[in-house]
Order: sequence, then structure tokens, then C-alpha cells
Amino acid sequence: MQESLASAIRMGAARPADFTEVIVDTTVQEKAISFPTDARLMHRARERLVRLARARGIKLRQSYARVGKFALIKHQRYAHAKQFKRANKALRRIRTLLGRVIRDIRRKIADNPSLDDTFALPLSLAHQVRDQRQRQRGKKIYSLHAPEVECIGKGKAHKPYEFGVKVSVATPVNRCKGGQFVLHAKALPGNPYDGHTLAVVIPEIEASVGASLTKIVTDAGYRGHNASKEKAFKVYVAGQKRGLSSAIKRAFRRRSAVEPVIGHLKNEHRMGRNHLAGSRGDAANAVLAAAGYNFRLLFLWISILCAWFSATIYRNRQLSEIPQPG
Repeated sequence: MQESLASAIRMGAARPADFTEVIVDTTVQEKAISFPTDARLMHRARERLVRLARARGIKLRQSYARVGKFALIKHQRYAHAKQFKRANKALRRIRTLLGRVIRDIRRKIADNPSLDDTFALPLSLAHQVRDQRQRQRGKKIYSLHAPEVECIGKGKAHKPYEFGVKVSVATPVNRCKGGQFVLHAKALPGNPYDGHTLAVVIPEIEASVGASLTKIVTDAGYRGHNASKEKAFKVYVAGQKRGLSSAIKRAFRRRSAVEPVIGHLKNEHRMGRNHLAGSRGDAANAVLAAAGYNFRLLFLWISILCAWFSATIYRNRQLSEIPQPG
């Protein structure tokens, strides 16, 4: 990220003064998982346990491969037909089958302590999936291969819930010559409140751009922020009415400039669906997407400069070939 911004300054695509006023917003970086339902999660947990038991030479009383598959199909069909009593009955059946496999494996590995570490995480995840309910509060498992996934609601009508990690994105208030660069991108695990992220994000933005921020513009979701005392009065939250100059009002009108940047990051630079594993993969994917977006703008800036130089040379050559009068 720092190298992309330094390259933009060296090439004339941006000025250091452009990076002192920023817009900060958050979005959701979704994980590459299927839509989580209790029935499918329990079915997958049972399949993973059976597969691991066979790989370690443990003979189970029953794997429930056929019975579990038909129970899942029944649940999906009953739920689609809105026959929820029958769907709940099939769901209880799937939960019972998973519980039988968990207890069977625990009995079989009780005499073999060397397998405790192998089955510790799969059994823990399967137990959490079996015990969790649809509307319970607190930590839930939404994917067995990515247990760090969180359910985040941003109030969108077309997508009420997104499954991944929250990411903070910062861009300049005023567009640079080379485009609307991304100054900072950071994954925020734990689904923190937007306003409580500024205490961490602002120092990292200043370290990335190498300058002190004079103006931070945010949306209404940052009301009640926890920025440091030195920056508290430099944060302007959309919707506030007092102490607004004409420059701040113009900055509020520019606040939505971060939205198309987020759209480009998701649609063209793989932030829309993260395939990297773990929390480290979430953090790396966010930074790499932002850096790729910046370098894409730099390549476009270079192509524009090359086209301008070529047009200038061609024009001068044409003028030199025109015969002079007399």
C-alpha cells in the first residue's frame, strides 16, 4: 500500500496534500462459503467426522450416509414448501444423527489418547453446530472450514446479512489527478461498531500516507466515535449540524465518493469473495485488493501519459513536414 501511494506521488498522479483529508467507511468482505443453514451445517459436520474416523482406522457403529442424506433432502423440500412442522421434524432427525456419531467417536477414542489432538477441533465444531439454534445470540459457527466467519448486517434490503469480516476503507476527499486512490484497508474481526474503529484506523492511515490528517469525513454510522483527543475535532460525521463551514459542507457532499471505490474493490479486485484461509487470509486479501486497485490506477495513468506524449510527438512531426511559405 505504501509503495503504491509513493509511486503515485513520484509519477505525478497524486500530491502529498491530497492525502491529508480522507473519507473512511466500512464494508463486508464476504468469505467463500455456502449460505449457512443449521441442517446443512450439521450434515457436513457428520460427514467430516465420519471421513476423519475412516482415515484414522476407527470403525463406527453406523455412518448414517444414506439416512442423513435423505433427511437433509426432506428438510430442504419441506422448508421450501413452507411445511415447517415437517421441516423441524427432519431437522431434529439430522441433529440426532450427528449426536450419535459424536458420542460413538468419543467412546472409540477414549482408549486411544493419541487421537485426542486429531479429533479435538472437529468434535468441538460439531458439538457447537449441534447445540446452536437459529436465533440465539452470541458466537455461532457459520462454516466448518472457516469458523472465523461472522454474520454482519448492514441494513441492506437486498442482502440483510453478509457472512465474512468487516473491512475499513479510506480514500481521499478530493480526487487525485490519477484517480480515487485507496489510502488504507484493514480487516476488523469481531464485527466492531464503526465508530469504535477510528482509534485504530486513524494512526494506521497516518503511518501509511506519512502525513497528519486534517479532516476525516464519515457517515452517520460513526456517531459516538472513539477517536483520540488530538483527532476528535477533526472527525466530521454526516448529519451533524453545528460548526460546519462551507469547506466541510463540500466535504460532506464528497463523502459518497468512497462507495464506487468499494464497488471496484469487490467486483474487480477479489474483495467481494475471499478464498484465503483464516483470519490472516482476511487481512491479507483486503490489503492486496486495495494495492491492486491502486496499481491499476497507476497503469491507467501511465497509459494516458504515453498516449499524450505519442500524440504530441506525432503532432510536432506533422507540423515539421508542412512546407513553409517562401
